[in-house]
Amino acid sequence: MKLDHVVYFTDKKLTDVVLEQQQQGNEAIMGGRHEQWGTANALFYMNNGYIEWLTVEDDSKAKQAASTQPLVAQFLHDRLTGDGWATVCFSVDNMEEWKEELDNKGFQTTAILDASRRTEDGQLLRWKMLFVEQDVTSELPYPFFIEWEEPEESRFTRLKETGARTAKQLKKKITECIFHVEDPLRETGEWAVLLSQKVGDENDIQVGDVVFRFAETQDQPERLTAVRFSTNG
Repeated sequence: MKLDHVVYFTDKKLTDVVLEQQQQGNEAIMGGRHEQWGTANALFYMNNGYIEWLTVEDDSKAKQAASTQPLVAQFLHDRLTGDGWATVCFSVDNMEEWKEELDNKGFQTTAILDASRRTEDGQLLRWKMLFVEQDVTSELPYPFFIEWEEPEESRFTRLKETGARTAKQLKKKITECIFHVEDPLRETGEWAVLLSQKVGDENDIQVGDVVFRFAETQDQPERLTAVRFSTNG
C-alpha cells in the first residue's frame, strides 16, 4: 500500500485550474470525465503521487451517484464551504484481500466499486475503489482505496509518453498531508489501525515516504487542510 493521490475539490473550470498551475510552473493536465458520476478532473503528477482537482460537471448525475459513490457525496456536502483539500487515496495490489482485512479489523466497508474515466483523447481507464462506510458530515472522512486495472509500469510509461509525467515533475514529491481534527490522538490511532502503521511521536503516521499528521482544530470541519511538497534539483 502507498499513497496514490490527494484530492482537491473545486467549482472552478478545470481549464482555468490547469492554466493557473502551468503559470506556477506545474505541468498540470486535463484528466477526463467520470461519465457515470457527472464529475471531471485535472491532474498533476509527481514522483510519489499526484494531485486530483475534482469538480462536478453534471449536477443531476452527481446527485444520483452520491448514494453509492462516497467521494461524490462528500463533494456535494463540502462544496457549500468552497474549494479546498478533501481527502487522500491509497493504492493497493489486491482489493478483495484488502477489503477482507479491513472488515476483519471491524471497519464496515462498501462494496468494491468499478470505476472509469474517459480521457481527453477518448481512452477509457478503469480501476476499482473501496471506501469505509461513513456518513458525510463535518467529521474527518477516512481515506479511500484504489486498485488500477493497468499495471503500474505500463501506466507510468503511458503517462510519460503523453507528457503527463515528465522528468521535471519527478523531481517533486508529496512529503506531508496535514489534517485538522478535534482529537488528534484518537484520529492518529484510528488511521494507524486502518492502515496497519505505527503511530509517530507527533500525532502522525508514515506510509512510504509521506507523513500524515493530525493537528487540533475546534471551530472548523475536520478535513485535509494542507499538503506539503519537496523539490530535488
